[in-house]
Amino acid sequence: MVVEGLALALELSEAGMQMRELRYRREHPGASDAEVEGFMRAWLRERPGASDGDAVGRRVDLPRSP
Repeated sequence: MVVEGLALALELSEAGMQMRELRYRREHPGASDAEVEGFMRAWLRERPGASDGDAVGRRVDLPRSP
């Protein structure tokens, strides 16, 4: 069950990245493959939530239980 959930999460993540790449290519039709790859690398590092590990809410140290 957990493995299927993880597989689904990874598939959705990949689909989201493909959609973002396609959007960039549509908005920048003259961009080279290298430019698109550079954009995607920067986007993955700098998009909202990336610096906090994509988590919603406040940061906590793990493990949380004693």
